[in-house]
Amino acid sequence: MLLSVWYVWAIAGVALAALEVIIPGFIFLGFAIGAIVTGFLVLIGVFGVNVPLIILVFALLSLAAFFAVRKVVGVTKHQRKIWTKDINDN
Repeated sequence: MLLSVWYVWAIAGVALAALEVIIPGFIFLGFAIGAIVTGFLVLIGVFGVNVPLIILVFALLSLAAFFAVRKVVGVTKHQRKIWTKDINDN
């Protein structure tokens, strides 16, 4: 099956990382990390051909990577922009 080949996961990880560059916000970076780590685990033969287990591990790794990236990068508490000067003020 296609999902049990390591380079498919590596290509998906690189594509998701490129998508993160195009659409910033640290949304796709967790998925990219999950896909690359899953590809490495498939490469060393941890799962065999068990595709449902591979998908489950990808989902768990992506979720963990997403929260780790959010923890490292951080989200400021008050992200609203407060305008103190209007463009029409002279």
